[in-house]
Formats: sequence, structure tokens, C-alpha cells
Amino acid sequence: MHSLRPIHNRLRRFLGSERGEFFDAAVERWEICPAEEVEIAPGIWLPDQVEQIAQTEFGGLPDILAQMQGHPAEPTPPTMGYRFRDVDFVDGVLHARGGEHHLRQRKRSGLTYPRPREAISGALYESWIGNRWFGNWLLNDCLAYRLAEAAGDPVTSAPVRGGHIARYEELLGVVPRRIGDVHFDELVLFDDLHNNRSRRDRAQQNRARLVAGRALKPLPGVFIFRGGSGDARILENEAEIAERLEVEYGFHTLYVDRDDADRMIEAAGAARMVVGVEGSQLAHGVIAMPAGGTLLTLQPADRVTTSLKLLTDCWRQRYAMVVGKGTARGYRVEWDQLRRTLDLIAAENP
Repeated sequence: MHSLRPIHNRLRRFLGSERGEFFDAAVERWEICPAEEVEIAPGIWLPDQVEQIAQTEFGGLPDILAQMQGHPAEPTPPTMGYRFRDVDFVDGVLHARGGEHHLRQRKRSGLTYPRPREAISGALYESWIGNRWFGNWLLNDCLAYRLAEAAGDPVTSAPVRGGHIARYEELLGVVPRRIGDVHFDELVLFDDLHNNRSRRDRAQQNRARLVAGRALKPLPGVFIFRGGSGDARILENEAEIAERLEVEYGFHTLYVDRDDADRMIEAAGAARMVVGVEGSQLAHGVIAMPAGGTLLTLQPADRVTTSLKLLTDCWRQRYAMVVGKGTARGYRVEWDQLRRTLDLIAAENP
């Protein structure tokens, strides 16, 4: 039998009789961590960097400037838990009576779906952005997993994967039940994207799990080489920068296509700085680098973003950026520009 919930939800939105928002369908909601004011450290960049920005990503220029400015007491919303009943999860979409919530790209089209035969209860910790980008999975979804673990019966629609993801799941104790299309008799979800005390504490707990029992050797910094991995962001002089950081600053270079998670953790786990092309591969550094360290992102002028600053704020780290010349398909960061930014970082964190 096919469910007509997608059609009913669209009609409600069209007629305006209900807002059609998924979280309105929750039968219970509770505060896990209260709202509070949080000090946000300013970003570090050269005074002329704003003039280099041609286009932004994941927010406009005012958002970039506000993030880089920081805030002495930023109002931060609470972390919330929500309980639902009678929810279908089909083709990456949660369907409740009154709303939908998308967690991954749909593979099938159509206004109806066959009702799932399997019925379970559980706590979902995954997100759309975590299913799309590795860095958001590691730094967002794996934090929400701690909440799902506490709620009982953590579940995910993500399949078993190998490589870095499998090892991080092992080290972080992420052992969910993996699901396909199912009916939830009872479902728990979380609103956990605000850097309040609970989220920042869980970030340090996850880092502690990764570095436990390792003989970490202090390093001035690590450069995480992106190369051609992930979405195109081609730093044409990436190899030159990596080499000069090694020779002139004592950095260690890591390669996402050849170094395993343990090597990443051991190198970044006692590093004062992590440097690299802005992207998900830098999550290896953020999750392991100690509080007080600095993440320095090298960005093309047509794709400037502070999305990783939201995560370094959570990990109690500093954030810096250099905007290069060119586009994501090919750009350069001049050494003098990078050197002067490193001087700024050293002055901020002597």
C-alpha cells in the first residue's frame, strides 16, 4: 500500500492551513543545554583580504565579515531534543503527519511511496550536510551521535564505509543500527548546530577519544594536502607551499589519499597549527588539534567561506584565512601573503 503523506503535506502548505514544518509534528521537546552567551574569537587575516573577495559561499559578504569580527558575548540558542511518533523514513526523507525532513538526495521521484514494512524506534543523528560532506559528518554528526547514544538506540541511513570513516567510527565508538526504508513508531531528533557549552564539551570528549593512549610529539604545524580530492579547488602552488612550510617552519605534510586516520591524528594531535586548502579534508586537523591551535585556510577568491570557523569555534581553536588570486578551478596564494599571515597568527598566539 502506498502512503499519501507527501501529497497531504504539500496540500497543507499550499492552503496555508499549517506551516508544514516537520518539527511542528513533535509530540515532545526538551532542552538539552540552555541558551547562553558565548565569546567568539575574531578570525585572523590581513587587512586587505576583504578587497580580494570576488564571491562567497554558504552566506553573503556581511556573514563572512561578522564571523571574522567575532563577538564578546554572542547569544547562542539551546540544544534541543524532539520526540516524534508515527514517522516514515523513505528514500532519504522523513515523513510525519504535517511535514517532511530531507536527510539525503532522493533517488526516486513520485508523490507517493510504498509504506515501509519494518517498524522500529530510535534516535537519528545524521544530517543533510553530514551526508553530503565528510567534514560535516566528522565534526557535526559525530557530535550529535553522543546525544543519540544517550537517548538510546542510535540509528543512521549511512551504509558501512571503509577508509577514514570506518576508522573514525571505531575510534569514536560510533556503532549505530543501519537502516533502509523504515517506519518509526518513535523517533528522536536533535537541533545541535549551536556552539553552546554542551556542544563544545562533546567536541573535547571526541578529541580525547582519538588521542587517548598516543605518544603525541609537538609540531609547529601540519599542512593537509588536498590535491584533486573532493570538489574542485585547485591551488596551483600547493606543493610549493607545503615544501616551504616544511623547510622554513618545521611543518609536517599529510596527504588525504595516502595517510590513514591514525597518522592524521598523531600528527595534528599536538600541532599548534593546521594549514590547507579550505575543504572537508581539514576536518582531520580540526578534530585532533588541541584547543588554542589555529586553522589557516587557503581560499580561492570566487569561493570564500567561513563555514569551518563555526567548527573551530566549537573546538575552541582560532581561525585564519588567506584569499588567493584566481578561481576554484585554478588559483595561487603568494608566499609573502602567507608569511605575513603566519606572522599575525604568531602575534595572536605567542
